[in-house]
Amino acid sequence: MKKKVLLMGKSGSGKTSMRSIIFANYIARDTSRLGATNDVEHSHVRFLGNLVLNLWDCGGQEAFMENYFVSQRDNIFRNVEVLIYVFDVESRELERDMHYYQSCLEAILQNSPEARVFCLIHKMDLVQDDQRDVIFHEREEDLKRLSKPLECVCFRTSIWDETLYKAWSSIVYELIPNVKELEQNLKDFANIMDADEVLLFERATFLVISHYCTRPHKDVNRFEKVSNIIKQFKLSCSKLAAHFQSMRVCNDNFAAFIETFTSNTYCMVIMSDTTIPSAATLINIRNARKHFEKLERMSQGHLGKGHLSTHTVGVTLG
Repeated sequence: MKKKVLLMGKSGSGKTSMRSIIFANYIARDTSRLGATNDVEHSHVRFLGNLVLNLWDCGGQEAFMENYFVSQRDNIFRNVEVLIYVFDVESRELERDMHYYQSCLEAILQNSPEARVFCLIHKMDLVQDDQRDVIFHEREEDLKRLSKPLECVCFRTSIWDETLYKAWSSIVYELIPNVKELEQNLKDFANIMDADEVLLFERATFLVISHYCTRPHKDVNRFEKVSNIIKQFKLSCSKLAAHFQSMRVCNDNFAAFIETFTSNTYCMVIMSDTTIPSAATLINIRNARKHFEKLERMSQGHLGKGHLSTHTVGVTLG
């Protein structure tokens, strides 16, 4: 279950900062003390227990980039599952950036033609609000055209808001082996509980793994905002030698529950029916844990398929 992920882009584009925020619990303001990456930094990030991201953070200095495409070409670009290429939106060397990106694509086509490609248009916080959509869509069109015959998915990102979590959640989602079955079981779970939404967060990074929603919502970035807020709160707890375990927010309109779920996840349940006792919701979450633990082990091939039932959960509407 080891997946090779290449993180590439020009020096100073923000690769190491975003990696440190997502996987090493940095906060945005602390990334300024990070130095430039020399050559390739390897890290193995365990994600969801048995999925290991073999992350190659490739330094973006010109000498290193040329070396990747010549003497290290096979080593760097062989067996790649995902290429993440980061563009500094304010770069004054856009042509050179595009040249290196195309060189990466040529090497990927030769060595890992099945790899998925993601482009992050980074540091969007430096662009005026009224220009962000225009600039992003222009870059996206150019990158999609240059990427053919490969397909690339583009995201706008900044270390200062939830867009970074949105991009990385979407990327990691593509690497989870049994994600469709996980989503089906989340749907069953939400329907049994009469919940508006159910979300799963990865325990260490607090990235959104999967979710099911029964009602439309105006704020399309709400999951990533929750990821950002709760992760910051969790880090604050750790500084006080306290362990974050759960959170409950209740008012006249809704009740939200964030609870430790499986050994690798947190669960968030949102209920608009506030007449359902909180105790019943917590019992439902607790009773569903064993089933979702089994789903995680299924991805290792240890178990057959399973579906969540009312009997599994036990309590339905309290």
